Amino acid sequence: MRKLAVLTFVSLDGVMQGPSHADEDRSNDFDVGGWAAPWWEPVMEDVRASAMATNYDLLLGRKTYELFAGHWSSNTDTSPEATRMNEATKFVVTRDGVAATWSNSTVLTGDAAAEVRALKQTDGQLLQVHGSWDLIQTLAGADLIDEYRLWVFPVVVGQGKRLFPTQPEPRQFEPVSQAVLKCGVVRSFFKPNG
Repeated sequence: MRKLAVLTFVSLDGVMQGPSHADEDRSNDFDVGGWAAPWWEPVMEDVRASAMATNYDLLLGRKTYELFAGHWSSNTDTSPEATRMNEATKFVVTRDGVAATWSNSTVLTGDAAAEVRALKQTDGQLLQVHGSWDLIQTLAGADLIDEYRLWVFPVVVGQGKRLFPTQPEPRQFEPVSQAVLKCGVVRSFFKPNG
């Protein structure tokens, strides 16, 4: 049985939309994209070491898949990170379809929660979700996330898609690991408790 981990960059006020650059995700008139830029390089070094150093498969929503595929599939970088991204099996969850042109990609259509629940029952590597706000909301609502891997940035964004936009009832999480990076970003890994 596979485990599923969500990797997300969030602001102090819980926004995960558009951390890397201004045009990453402008939906809902979001105009403060790139809010994580001042801390990007040291955080990515930590992500590579703490979350991407071992093999994994990717589970992505369509928009994140298209963004990643556009970057990684034509990237000539031969670093371990690039190699893992390109060699990983990619599962793309979409209602609208997608041209699965990036190597080792499989498109999942239909009921997203049911498709992912079935995928988790198979043998295989850890499934990592990067970005993919819509998908994370579906997975959280269906209680399919085994671990939240969060990098919390010392900035308040004020608007945008939040990791936990609404939570119908209180929920506790158990810390797995935590670290404060020299740049001030806090890495916290949690698993749902119960």
